[in-house]
Amino acid sequence: MQFSTYMNEWLYGEEGYYKNFKDIGKSGDFYTAVSTSRFFGASIANYFYSLLKEGKADRNGWLIEIGAHQGYLLCDMIQWLYTCDPALVETLKFGIVERQPQVQKAQLAYIKERFGDDITITHFNDISEVEVEYAFVVANEIFDAFPCELIKDKKIARVEENEIFWEEASDEILEWAEKHRLVQGEIAIGYENFAKEMATGIRKCDFVSFDYGEKYVRNDFSVRVYRAHETFPLFDEALKLSESYKKDDITYDVNFGHVVEAFCAEGFEEVAYETQARALVRFGLIDILEQFAKQTTQEKYMREADKIKTLISPTMMGDRFKMVHFRKNQ
Repeated sequence: MQFSTYMNEWLYGEEGYYKNFKDIGKSGDFYTAVSTSRFFGASIANYFYSLLKEGKADRNGWLIEIGAHQGYLLCDMIQWLYTCDPALVETLKFGIVERQPQVQKAQLAYIKERFGDDITITHFNDISEVEVEYAFVVANEIFDAFPCELIKDKKIARVEENEIFWEEASDEILEWAEKHRLVQGEIAIGYENFAKEMATGIRKCDFVSFDYGEKYVRNDFSVRVYRAHETFPLFDEALKLSESYKKDDITYDVNFGHVVEAFCAEGFEEVAYETQARALVRFGLIDILEQFAKQTTQEKYMREADKIKTLISPTMMGDRFKMVHFRKNQ
């Protein structure tokens, strides 16, 4: 099978890696910005609130998260919006795009733990099911989880019995590679369809997404496997695919140029593309931390400040992760 099919089965097939709920943090499989600090979600919500005040977003619309894991990010956003304007939790509608039933169940349990019966969540199995007038859509680390093809010297990877072989690439793949001057690396499969489905179902939309990568073709393989906070390049001799298949996470660096191309083709405009550090500061992260300092102890403030350093430090998540904001007005 082609590598994209293999990766899709690895992550989303029967007994696939994302089939069931995964722990995050020190005791889990991976870290994310969401699990690092609740102020990550608060900052994005603060940005959304600024759009509402400017009349660029609809307070009667939807707040939707794609791939919400346990639901931390959406809950952190709802909590901050309530702080800014309690009436918003009455006018806004809240949704999560999540295909796995066990993960949906975990999300609903956590949301009930946070808000009781005060917040109602609508689950969508796929972005194609979302048909609304306006939505502020947020996602953290979803583009790196789209299946990809691997190309090298005009050949693409094929997998048989967890062994990688190389075969002649199709004309379509070669045309894409030539257009983007890609000689070696990953070609994500599905960005175009994802953007099209979002554009079709949501008439007016703000889409904010964070992921790791760059806005250009690297011409090198970044695809790798994560196992208990250890990283193994896919072609590392120490990595045995038969042992990692469906048990560990597999990912790659996002080519944001490809993402932008896919969304702009569907009528979105690129509002912003910047490092996570710059985006979070612009969204009001430092102001939120200062407000927190006035309401808590020095010890708790310092603990939260250390977490925020992880989010914005150039040597940690700050520069490696990027934020992209797309908007569609009709």
